[in-house]
Amino acid sequence: MPLQDFIFYFKLGWEHIISADALDHQLFILALVAIYSYKNLKQVLILVTAFTIGHSLTLFLSVTDVIRFESKWVEFLIPCTIVFTSISNLFRTNFSLKSVKINYYLALVFGLIHGMGFANSIRIMLAKDQNIGWGLFGFNVGLEAGQIFMVVVVLLITLLIFNYTKIRRRDWVLFISAAVFSLALKMALERIPFL
Repeated sequence: MPLQDFIFYFKLGWEHIISADALDHQLFILALVAIYSYKNLKQVLILVTAFTIGHSLTLFLSVTDVIRFESKWVEFLIPCTIVFTSISNLFRTNFSLKSVKINYYLALVFGLIHGMGFANSIRIMLAKDQNIGWGLFGFNVGLEAGQIFMVVVVLLITLLIFNYTKIRRRDWVLFISAAVFSLALKMALERIPFL
């Protein structure tokens, strides 16, 4: 039944972002959101949706066998996207909405890479007798819901930090971005496919 498929894949998409095994996605979202404040919720939601669109596109193309990439390269490229996003944050001095427009493109393009990461697993799950459309739709809605949940948590923490401490925005961005950079670099070095 399509509704059962939707619910199953919604949970799968949600867990793809929220579970303890989803550190790479969580770090990417944290790096993307680090430069925003709670006042930018609308812009952050658009940013996260751009990531979901990219993720959904390659997931669909991979599941339907239009494209296929070696998983060892995809697993290496995913932390590389996090490293790049973190470095971009570290060198940013202006946090105006105009200056961070490039993040929408980064989210979309890097979403394409992240979408390939789960394609092999979900391709196996989508049996031929199931409705692939419901499965992919449910997964992507769950993914988006999980990302929105993460964004809200991060922005609430940011709100508390900016309102109840003397930490400056630039220092917060440097701290978060440096921490994410370190973890993502370690992941990338562990996943180098040609060594």
